[in-house]
Amino acid sequence: MVGQNYVNLLADHPWFEIVDVAASPRSSGRSYLDAVAGRWYAETPVPEGVASLTVRDVRDIDGMQDSVKCVFSGMDLPDKGDTRALEFEYASRGFPFISNSSANRWTDDVPIFIPEINHSHVDMIRIQQENRGFENGFVISKPNCSIQAYLTAIYALEEAGFKVDKIIVTTLQALSGGGYKTIHAEEMIKNVVPFIGGEEAKTEKEPLKVLGSIGARGIINDEHIKISATCTRVPVLDGHTAVLNLKFADKIPSKDNILEIWSKYRSLPQELGLPSAPEQPIIYQEEENRPQPKTDVMNDKGMAVTIGRLREDNIFDYKFVALSHNTIRGAAGGAILTAELLVKKGYIK
Repeated sequence: MVGQNYVNLLADHPWFEIVDVAASPRSSGRSYLDAVAGRWYAETPVPEGVASLTVRDVRDIDGMQDSVKCVFSGMDLPDKGDTRALEFEYASRGFPFISNSSANRWTDDVPIFIPEINHSHVDMIRIQQENRGFENGFVISKPNCSIQAYLTAIYALEEAGFKVDKIIVTTLQALSGGGYKTIHAEEMIKNVVPFIGGEEAKTEKEPLKVLGSIGARGIINDEHIKISATCTRVPVLDGHTAVLNLKFADKIPSKDNILEIWSKYRSLPQELGLPSAPEQPIIYQEEENRPQPKTDVMNDKGMAVTIGRLREDNIFDYKFVALSHNTIRGAAGGAILTAELLVKKGYIK
């Protein structure tokens, strides 16, 4: 799902061109069009410029096209340790490597990147290169797709001086987040599955690294927010919804304060006018029955976070519903936005 979204989003990108595609050995040696036959997920056809490319075995780094300047990856090998090692092997060969895998998210010197939040963590690249003896290459990880439905909204409040103490979040995660097999799984027909392996731990821990600070040899987690998560799979094709209850540490903003903070929030991707950046990172819907995946998941190219139903909570301070596109904002689109920022910062030549 992630790889196919990369292909679609990069097809007409003003800065990047796909010159190389790689996958597991069972797909290598075939054209990309043949490799995805019967499993193409998008409504539009395979882009012409990519369809005829020959798929390379992802382990065959020597066989990569000479013109490659950076690597986008949706790769997850059967063993996480193998994925982790292969990502660093690409980096050791001089390639900027932007990964959607969780394999290196908890490696100390690998930042977990959301450009509107922790763009300053690009400085971690130099430390990683020094730690590992890399000259030009590096590894950056994208966070779990579900936390991107709401973390920008939390960060905007914190930046405005309203520190958050506790969050209870329930996610309603789309089928595409589980891949092609999940989309066609019989158990998902007219059903909700109240468990997704590993998701709750990721949802509770990864924000702490995203919000962390740069230390001498790695990211130091910010432990001030306590998060309790329940993650569910729902029969929706695209779009992760999150229902949040939050409690502030001391100062409690008014509802109008919160809405004003969200409506005005901009960050470095917007200031730089990056091609994939949403014009308005946080969109608030006034209607009481919004946001909905069917109507709101593609807001601003599928890159905006859409929020609704902000109201006071009887136990905590506030509650609201948030939505983002899990395979665009939460995966391929977010990684491409990261690469655009790295171009501007001089890390991708």
